[in-house]
Amino acid sequence: MSANNIYEQNLDMNQANFAPLTPLSFIERSASVYPDRLSVIHGETHYTWAETYQRCCLLASAMTRMGIGEGDTVSFMGANTPETFEAHFGVPMTGAVLNALNVRLDAKAIAFILDHAETKVLFTDREYSDTIKAALELVADKPVVIDIDDPYFSGGELLGEKTYEDVLKTGDPDFRCFQIGDEWQAISLNYTSGTTGNPKGVVFHHRGAYLNAVSMAMCWDMTAHPVYLWTLPMFHCNGWCFPWTLAAVTGTSVCLRHVRDDAIFAAIKSHEVTHFCGAPVVLNTLVNAADELKQGVEHKVSAMTAGAAPPAAVIAGMEGMGFSVSHVYGLTETYGPCVVCAPHDEWSALSIDDRAELLARQGVRAPLQDEMMVADPETLEPVPKDGKTMGEIFMRGNLVMKGYLKNPATTQESFAGGWFHSGDLAVWHEDGYAQIKDRSKDIIISGGENISSLEIESVLFKHPKILEAAVVASSDSKWGEVPCAFVTLKQGQEMGVEELIAYCREEMAGFKIPKKVVFGPIDKTSTGKVQKYLLRDRAEEVELVLKK
Repeated sequence: MSANNIYEQNLDMNQANFAPLTPLSFIERSASVYPDRLSVIHGETHYTWAETYQRCCLLASAMTRMGIGEGDTVSFMGANTPETFEAHFGVPMTGAVLNALNVRLDAKAIAFILDHAETKVLFTDREYSDTIKAALELVADKPVVIDIDDPYFSGGELLGEKTYEDVLKTGDPDFRCFQIGDEWQAISLNYTSGTTGNPKGVVFHHRGAYLNAVSMAMCWDMTAHPVYLWTLPMFHCNGWCFPWTLAAVTGTSVCLRHVRDDAIFAAIKSHEVTHFCGAPVVLNTLVNAADELKQGVEHKVSAMTAGAAPPAAVIAGMEGMGFSVSHVYGLTETYGPCVVCAPHDEWSALSIDDRAELLARQGVRAPLQDEMMVADPETLEPVPKDGKTMGEIFMRGNLVMKGYLKNPATTQESFAGGWFHSGDLAVWHEDGYAQIKDRSKDIIISGGENISSLEIESVLFKHPKILEAAVVASSDSKWGEVPCAFVTLKQGQEMGVEELIAYCREEMAGFKIPKKVVFGPIDKTSTGKVQKYLLRDRAEEVELVLKK
């Protein structure tokens, strides 16, 4: 920096003109400006923003008295209830790091995470007591266990000496916190699904959490005081940062323990829900729900979807019900969504089906995502925007993780060349919108031809009898690999292999037609993602149904 730069002379950073970015500032503002507005609805329990802030401060001060501080890990095995929401503020107020556990993992995986994260305190909902009890038998260094005893859930058992409410009673009622010393310090730890080997611990910082919380509100036109339904698990990338977003816009959280079509529609109608998030499987569930459940929704509802690329047919189905769908894309390593399929005014003149085809693309960088490109994975040269040339999606900027916990080699590999490597293969359209064609490991190479499993799935989803479809590569002695389709039919429908193949012949090139077909349930993760690694194993046992 030049000593002659007049803008650096006696213009120093100080407390008056600089504050580290942290989403903790959001909750303090909502509590002070709108103390009486509803923050959380859980059954008959209603909290205001003043009450939620107070509870977060009590949690933080109580944990501080327990010896929890900067660099410690606090794990939550919690459902979408007020306690998990409060943890997103109360835990980082202490300087500690929140580790929201995937509640559908098995005991062995949970034990690995608790040991790897060096968890000091574990809060656990009684619904998951069986898993946690088994996990605690496996961990090397047992954490302090505190129970979440939800009055609206019966079952399970209490494993700790105290409950969450007991802990709050030990907090200092005068404690207040909405600032930190360093925005680069860790705020949360999220583990990837670990489809091969042990899961990786993705570390978020306060700056990224703050910026993505704001970015989510901007790309969704989420104005003041939305009513948000928790269909998305809060353990999934910290609920895509929406606990912090809702504090920023002083919204209302409607808690939902179990994601079912009847519960979703009931909550939308009774609380006039304006926004909810979910994987495409959640949207598909709503599209195929009984007609009587759909009746009575008379206000605008916006849905945000990400995860697996949503078939255009699912988006069209939601829009046909009157729901507005925003398609976003991201990874655990990018704080959840960092790319959005931002709509253009002229798209509104298109038919629902044509608009859905555009909305099914992943899109462009979100407002606060610095850079994104589709490029050659080896040279990092951007691919042409021709909608045909395949490349890998890369990102860089504030919405990229600090790195993987205790895994410097993988961290360095993922940041090679100064970009984060997503592992997702996509094309770049002329208008600058990216469209994923597959995960790099999911592309099917048959007789030298690259086949997109997502393209085949999109065609299958359009069939009126098909509820869900997933396509994977299966080894073949002649072609190297062939597509294997796993298909779930809608209730009451029947379909044979011959009918499915005949439909595919009309809709796609011959080499893309599935050569193996399996009807029945499809393996998914707890967040609704298809577990293709399991399907690939199953596909090897399936006989060819089409030999040409």
